[in-house]
Amino acid sequence: MDASLAARFHKLQDGLRSLGKTLVAYSGGVDSALLADVASEVLGGSMLAVIADSPSLARSQLRDALALAEERRIPLEVISSGELENPAYARNDPQRCFHCKDELFTLLEALRAERGFDAVAYGVNLDDQRDFRPGQRAASLHGVAAPLLAAGLGKDDVRQLAAARGLRVWDKPASPCLSSRIEYGRPVTREALAQVEQGEEALHALGFRECRVRHHGAIARIEIGREELPQALTPAMAAELSRIFKALGFTYVTLDLEGFRSGSMNSLIMLEKLAAGPS
Repeated sequence: MDASLAARFHKLQDGLRSLGKTLVAYSGGVDSALLADVASEVLGGSMLAVIADSPSLARSQLRDALALAEERRIPLEVISSGELENPAYARNDPQRCFHCKDELFTLLEALRAERGFDAVAYGVNLDDQRDFRPGQRAASLHGVAAPLLAAGLGKDDVRQLAAARGLRVWDKPASPCLSSRIEYGRPVTREALAQVEQGEEALHALGFRECRVRHHGAIARIEIGREELPQALTPAMAAELSRIFKALGFTYVTLDLEGFRSGSMNSLIMLEKLAAGPS
């Protein structure tokens, strides 16, 4: 790595040391994986990664996160979160992510106090500041540390460091919770989450790496990475996608011709509504 990135990596290490005994919010994505991996190296037995399990976490993501922690010998604990039982979360307004992270950090703060840890940290990076992320406000309210951000690390930096450390998820596509696939204003239910999860697993089984199933009630809007779109734009694949998604309970099956866009649901609501706080 170049001198600038090396300096920021050392700043990350120093920042983690300064936190003391630390709980790391872990999901198995590249950001939290790098953070947990470095924290484990720097803090040893004075760190614990914690993953919150709920219906909004795909089973495949949970299995992969557990496997990665085992591969890297990262101390890990699984806790259960019940955000789906919170009406403010389930109604799925633009502040849904705030309510999710508010519950997560409440649980982690209780665990921190119970186990005698000094801090809670999570894997937000510099580039995350450019998107609409209500969960960051929840982290701020709970005093959660952001070591990647404090070290000035962006997404490309995180991927480069993860690759250098041999983390197999260094190029893993972003995978937010399943609830993020459901259009704002449509309640988050276990049934809808299951439709999304099973639909995306079917897409992966067909060979698509970067994809989303956007849930619009009776309509499934499928986003495929632009480099992979030609594979989807064939009569045979159209027939297969129609068969799969109608079997999952959708009435209409659509392929988004703009391809995959991270956070595309945010384009459906007004900016002033995005800026509003939780009601």
